[in-house]
Amino acid sequence: MKIMPFHKIINDPVYGFISIDDELINKIIAHPYYQRLRRINQMAMAHLVYPGAVHTRLHHSLGAYHLMCNALNELKSKGVQITKDEEQGAKIAILLHDVGHGPFSHALENVLTEGLHHEEISLLIIKEMNKQFDGKLQCALDIFTDNYPKKFLHQLVSGQLDVDRMDYLTRDSFFTGVNEGAIGYDRIIKMLTVHNGELMVEEKGIYSIEKFLVARRLMYWQVYLHKTVLSAEQMLKRIIKRAKYVHATCQQPLNSFINEELKNITLEQFCAIDDYDVLMAIKNWCNHPDIVLKTLCNGIINRNLLKVKYYPSPVDDALLHEKIEAACNTLHISHEDASWLAFSGEASSSTYNFENEHIHILFKDGSVKDISEVDDALINENLKGKVKKYYICFLR
Repeated sequence: MKIMPFHKIINDPVYGFISIDDELINKIIAHPYYQRLRRINQMAMAHLVYPGAVHTRLHHSLGAYHLMCNALNELKSKGVQITKDEEQGAKIAILLHDVGHGPFSHALENVLTEGLHHEEISLLIIKEMNKQFDGKLQCALDIFTDNYPKKFLHQLVSGQLDVDRMDYLTRDSFFTGVNEGAIGYDRIIKMLTVHNGELMVEEKGIYSIEKFLVARRLMYWQVYLHKTVLSAEQMLKRIIKRAKYVHATCQQPLNSFINEELKNITLEQFCAIDDYDVLMAIKNWCNHPDIVLKTLCNGIINRNLLKVKYYPSPVDDALLHEKIEAACNTLHISHEDASWLAFSGEASSSTYNFENEHIHILFKDGSVKDISEVDDALINENLKGKVKKYYICFLR
């Protein structure tokens, strides 16, 4: 009897059908550590501004996997040598690249797990899964950590032109309805090539890359750093920090992250928390005796957010003092407590990092240039460095 090759399809609203044709990859997708990504919102609090932005880290991970499959097929069709094991390793590396995200993704990074970046946690989880899968994830681990000889495989997972960015821009633009973020991901993938072991873009792909970089800049200021999104995410951070400060209790496993030292918390406990734990705690703390915590929690649940204003230069101390005084008088709280509800800061985004991130263009004559050095390029010295905006958040 002929054994049919493994094949499964997943229907994705952005790309249509995504094919899974590898049993090991199917088992990884079925693993509880991966399934937890269903319960972590890709865009944290952005849904309070863009109601459609309720897609999860699992959606994004499967989308990035799909683009990785397309990119590998494209490179192979151009004669780039990629073995079956390398192909599987790259697909697993991109599937698990965000597995270390905690609740509400970037919004609570370094707040729940102080001093630990999500990529460090992803690495710990991939190592643990490698043990559980008897070492079958070793190639993926080497690609993820950039210890694999073929550098372009790591560049597809993490780099200026990785499939991670291609998916999140495409997907976030789709779910928010912000058309400015749409990129020609299919054309970019068609233009990818490998030269001297490095991932590059063929000369005729220059305009698609420029559109990609401009779309990224627009998405940052229109969506990710939208002032109302910024307010909600700052409130979310302050809820967790305040809960730690006043030793507010909640259900396990989240309670350990609020009231214990991080060094005592296990990877198993981290993989048991998600957005739902945090939301449940926030709902409970809406009635907490601490006025600051109570105000912040009710603000998130009822979308009664702190008012935000952006400025081109640092916020004037007198204005900040005035807003703190107003919070003192409104809620009858101390100056110190009021500073949790009226504060300033800065938000920044860069279109293209000229120092340590590069997109190389391969010309027909074999020469290579950075996108920023191409004649008549949109991405030039004018877009160098970070764009900074300063903000103040305060009680309405």
